[in-house]
Amino acid sequence: MYHQYREGYIEVICGCMFAGKTEELIRRINVLSYAKQKILVFKPKIDDRYSEIEIASHSGRKVPCYAIDDPEEILDKVTDDVQVVAIDEVQFFNSKIVDVCEYLADKGVRVMVAGLDKDFRGEAFGVMPELLTKGEFVTKLTAVCAKCGSPATRTQRLVDGKPASFDDPVVLVGAVDHYEPRCRHCHEVVNKPIKIKRKAKSSQ
Repeated sequence: MYHQYREGYIEVICGCMFAGKTEELIRRINVLSYAKQKILVFKPKIDDRYSEIEIASHSGRKVPCYAIDDPEEILDKVTDDVQVVAIDEVQFFNSKIVDVCEYLADKGVRVMVAGLDKDFRGEAFGVMPELLTKGEFVTKLTAVCAKCGSPATRTQRLVDGKPASFDDPVVLVGAVDHYEPRCRHCHEVVNKPIKIKRKAKSSQ
């Protein structure tokens, strides 16, 4: 099915919401398109915010794609002449996406994935830790904190204008909530467990 005349690898674009992950993925897709590279683009069906048949950045840039549920559907569509596979919102896929990315890279395909590295709680998001480990190249993007203007690395979930609870589901399909970028110090999660407890040391 695949020739091995080219070198395959995995590129990971990660960061919080509004950091420009999809924008950067689309930029790379366009650059490779100009170079006449054969590219296939995918995203999970759950991501239907802007379009069901395109990946779309917050700025409005769009690229046609296949929306899929099962990562193995990617292999069904990749033919011998495909040189690049791009996957947006990769954090929503199950663990099979890691195996698919590795398989394609081993067969000589350039695999570019973009996704959130942390969920709204500030915890590792789904398959992202493993993809970050497997990838040859990692680009971590930051946004601007909506509260203080510092570099933002976290995604703040607000429900009715208030910080969401740690116990809320990571993925809320069809939920009416709001997200904004926050820095470490402005990020708020109600009921987040305190993992290390130490008493303040006296200066005397």
